[in-house]
Amino acid sequence: MRSVKGKHVLVTGAAMGMGRLFAERAIAEEAAAVVLWDINEKALNHTLGELADGPCAVTGYVVDISDPDEVAATAADVLDDLGHLDVLVNNAGIVRGNAYFWETDPERDTRATIAVNTLAPMFVAHAFLGSMIGAPGETRLLNISSAAGFTPNPRMSVYAASKWALTGWSDSVRLELKQAGHDHVRVTTVCPYYVRTGMFDGARSAPLLPILDPDEVVDEAWTGMLVGSPFVVLPRTVLLSEMLKGVLPVGVRDFIADHVIGVYRTMEDFTGRAVPED
Repeated sequence: MRSVKGKHVLVTGAAMGMGRLFAERAIAEEAAAVVLWDINEKALNHTLGELADGPCAVTGYVVDISDPDEVAATAADVLDDLGHLDVLVNNAGIVRGNAYFWETDPERDTRATIAVNTLAPMFVAHAFLGSMIGAPGETRLLNISSAAGFTPNPRMSVYAASKWALTGWSDSVRLELKQAGHDHVRVTTVCPYYVRTGMFDGARSAPLLPILDPDEVVDEAWTGMLVGSPFVVLPRTVLLSEMLKGVLPVGVRDFIADHVIGVYRTMEDFTGRAVPED
């Protein structure tokens, strides 16, 4: 796939941050339709107001993607309107941090993180993959995971768990599609280090792990998605942890990750975005 020109594109978490950048990229490439999903109605309406005058049809839906019934119903509305989907960008996510696991709230931290980061992308993909399999031409599923999907890290254990699960699911679906003979549907899993979008405010860079610019991540992810790359990992030094797992004892690996790569203390000053009150 050279571009998404003439394609139907849907982005979750599209009202701001990287989600909005993905939507803008689709519009710039003259997609036939760009659909924005977000739970934040005010931010979504603001983004729609700024993007609606572009060269393609841009629509938005307020959706709680952690609710499978709401996802299924809204997906049905989208498919009734478009007929099929060509590109799905599973971008929405949340992060909780700066506390040890036993200090976190099981409902507001654990359940919410797993619901949005792990289950929701599965619900959304399940609602659209049948359409993507039956669509004419090449189609793409882009899942935004994290470097935390490879590497354990103190003070973000549930987030890491949610992204490990997302990474395993995403790459398994890639293999399932290949095994089933649906070669026109490609799955790309994106695993970036901390991205400067507000979600990771307060998180530190490390000697080999700089805080990433969202435009850079979106550019690399988009390029990988178009060509059907299985993984996009940013920066490449993230893969050091994977190599260390295979060759070093755990104690030595932990020492290097903590004192050389420097990742184990990067969440100590994390603030992130404010968690809305119930």
